[in-house]
Amino acid sequence: MASPSKPHKAPAGKRGFAAMDPERRRKIASEGGKASHRNGAGHEFNSAEAREAGRKGGLSRHRGKA
Repeated sequence: MASPSKPHKAPAGKRGFAAMDPERRRKIASEGGKASHRNGAGHEFNSAEAREAGRKGGLSRHRGKA
């Protein structure tokens, strides 16, 4: 029997964030990012860091391919 406090029934096989609508997930993620910056724990990439991260990601993604 469904609980009266649960108005939304998640699609079969989806739980937690996967069952939420995309707009609600975006809002929660945005709040988390803003909170980390307020606490001084957030990180913003400068162009050199971003370039290095992209390089590493490309190497990882294409490792073993000729």
